[in-house]
Amino acid sequence: MALNGNLPHRAVVEHLVRQAVYQRLGRPMPKVATAPNPLVVNVSARHCHLTQEAVEALFGKGHQLTVHKWLYQEGQFAAKETLTLIGPRSRIISNLRILGPCRNLNQVELSYTDGIALGFDLPLRISGNIKGTLGCMLMGPSGFFEMSEGVIRAMRHVHMAPEDASFYGVKPGDEMKLKLGGPCAVSLERMLVRVDKSFKLEVHIDTDEGNACNLQPDTPCELLT
Repeated sequence: MALNGNLPHRAVVEHLVRQAVYQRLGRPMPKVATAPNPLVVNVSARHCHLTQEAVEALFGKGHQLTVHKWLYQEGQFAAKETLTLIGPRSRIISNLRILGPCRNLNQVELSYTDGIALGFDLPLRISGNIKGTLGCMLMGPSGFFEMSEGVIRAMRHVHMAPEDASFYGVKPGDEMKLKLGGPCAVSLERMLVRVDKSFKLEVHIDTDEGNACNLQPDTPCELLT
């Protein structure tokens, strides 16, 4: 899910090269090459979003999250800080990564496989829609923080800017299909569309989905309406 340093993503480079080759050959570009931005598909591994209050309860008064790796979306990062999640019957997941910066709610995003291991029957929710969901206990080096709700399996989704939404003919809340090629080719339905002027075109799938299609940097991917 994260990028190393400030190097451009492989999909960005391929998009630019594809456009240059077709222009050099004087041939009409396929639709994918005319898109305003390249499509990036990343696996969103288990992680959590925390409020500053929760961070301080777990890591100490005044603690600020520190950057481990910057993510593809501007301003988002995987923090150096990790936690232990304690589930039912004392089953745990250790080294749960925090994503920063801090948010106005606490949310843990797991795969269905994680839920089975923990003994959670995970609800499928849009990120941020946590009302009535499961809670858990988080343990950090300086203490515990109890979440009364916020443990979910996040719906697969695509982030896009308004220009991308115009190109694909979709609006916020619509659903698309992601076609993934390669030897384990699959198509994922009901890809939720999220639109904001700050977004880069990026699909987030979880580890179960990524493993099912053996997602690799060179796996061909296409968004369909």
